[in-house]
Amino acid sequence: MSNLYVRSLHVHPVKSVAGTAPDEMTVEPWGPAGDRRWAVVDPAGAVITQRQQARLALASARPLTGGRVALSAPGMADLVVEVPEPGPLEPVVLFGKKVDTVVASTAAAEWFSSFLGEPARLVHLDDPAVRRPVDPDYALPGETVSLADAYPVLLATTASLDALNSLIAEGDHPEEGPLPMNRFRPNLVVGGTMDAWAEDGWLRVAIGDAVFRGVRECGRCIVTTTDQATAERGREPLKTLARHRRIGKSLAFGRQLVPVVPGTVRVGDEVRVLE
Repeated sequence: MSNLYVRSLHVHPVKSVAGTAPDEMTVEPWGPAGDRRWAVVDPAGAVITQRQQARLALASARPLTGGRVALSAPGMADLVVEVPEPGPLEPVVLFGKKVDTVVASTAAAEWFSSFLGEPARLVHLDDPAVRRPVDPDYALPGETVSLADAYPVLLATTASLDALNSLIAEGDHPEEGPLPMNRFRPNLVVGGTMDAWAEDGWLRVAIGDAVFRGVRECGRCIVTTTDQATAERGREPLKTLARHRRIGKSLAFGRQLVPVVPGTVRVGDEVRVLE
């Protein structure tokens, strides 16, 4: 596996919104710098994702200096959102658990409310070092995560995507394939010659200056059935994953990682599987 390399990198500043594909990425203990530090919430404080609003796929967020983000979407004027000043913490609900955040500007709330056609606000995770622990069933003491679904970093491989697309082509809905990698919204995409699903067994991986521990498979949801260019839903890949990639209760694609040595990773970096 010595020819494994970083095929692409992905940072999503706003949860469930399209992000960017930089050539290099700083990995912090809680995930890629700037990744999933913002989220859209409803009036009750529940985080809105593509699970509830597929239309979020059509918006994009570009990271700017100082943690700011530039928002774009069809039919909307671009908006730069400043990191909110320290202030009262606003608890929001993410997967049934409360996370303290800081509310962003009124302009950001108006922007997302107009785009989604329902009241919404934008919130910011001010201190990822302390706000949200990783699932204690899989975490080491002190590990935290941004507003990502569950773990700091999501890795996927081109070999597994190729295998999945072959299975879709042989299944009941071949017209829905092949699927692009953006359906799975990973942070790290690994290319090179390897067996499909090899990442299932990666326990420790070194990339660039960073070292990660492999935690578990990534269970997939309805977001993967959403065309990220049109926001239209289909049936794949969940139908095929249910048939071929059921691991416990998960329909699995990708590997969840936690950084154990922060550092910088770059497109083209060698990926070394340490164990």
